Amino acid sequence: MSSVAEAGGQDRIVPMRLQKFLARAGAASRRGSENLMTAGRVAVNGIVVTELGSKVDPLVDEVAVDGVVVRLADGPVTLMLHKPAGVVTTMSDPQERPTVAGLVPVRQYPGLFPIGRLDRDTTGLLLFSTDGELGHALLRPSGHVTKFYTALVAGVPTPGQLAHLREGIELDDGLTLPAEVELLEGDRAQRALAALDVPPVVPPCASRQYARACSARAKERSVVRIGLHEGRKRQVRRMLDAIGHPVLALHRDTFGPLQLGDLPRGEWRQLDAGEVAALGQAPGRS
Repeated sequence: MSSVAEAGGQDRIVPMRLQKFLARAGAASRRGSENLMTAGRVAVNGIVVTELGSKVDPLVDEVAVDGVVVRLADGPVTLMLHKPAGVVTTMSDPQERPTVAGLVPVRQYPGLFPIGRLDRDTTGLLLFSTDGELGHALLRPSGHVTKFYTALVAGVPTPGQLAHLREGIELDDGLTLPAEVELLEGDRAQRALAALDVPPVVPPCASRQYARACSARAKERSVVRIGLHEGRKRQVRRMLDAIGHPVLALHRDTFGPLQLGDLPRGEWRQLDAGEVAALGQAPGRS
């Protein structure tokens, strides 16, 4: 398919490749747009188009993804979700577990994808976007922004253990960057607990090396706030487990300049232009 419509006149937008149109309209990244096409999810004027390199005229042709019309004027969309526990961060799951795709407007904004992940039992702020460049910039190692978590842990970490986390701790995938760590007490700890899904049973310690210490402290609980400047898989849980204080519940409330605020659990909201701009200028972006 060489072109769905030819341009006519100097004021017309010349035909562009369909995957470029989809990316500029915010349906997905360029690569993601190609995947949408090859999966048969893109139609032009009601006809499914799978051939990469096909062209469209934005002023004449109607382009739809999964039956939803997309336009250049729509632009990319970025939103935040208050992720609840028990939901996996994936847009589809072969095991048919609840996914975040069921909580965000994927039909309204085709190509929406999560920026990073929260594991199944972690709650809190999770970003989504149709802007592939933004997502890539925030996830690459040099672009990681600071993210803050509140963790309910077994036992009470000592000042020395907290200092160890602040300096960087050795995990199986290398030394972590220094973290911002604080033990919350009194009213601050109680307010933090209100945002956590606290399990009735203390989970086992993931590290055999500290299993005895974890067992001895199982009846004690404390609240730790930790800020990370990198993004490794299950990093907060692994760091706290490494000092003998396994995580019982975990919640993220800050991603760079963005805070979850009072957004209800399971709900989402679209970021405004100022928030997106602040995210793009956050420390850590290059």
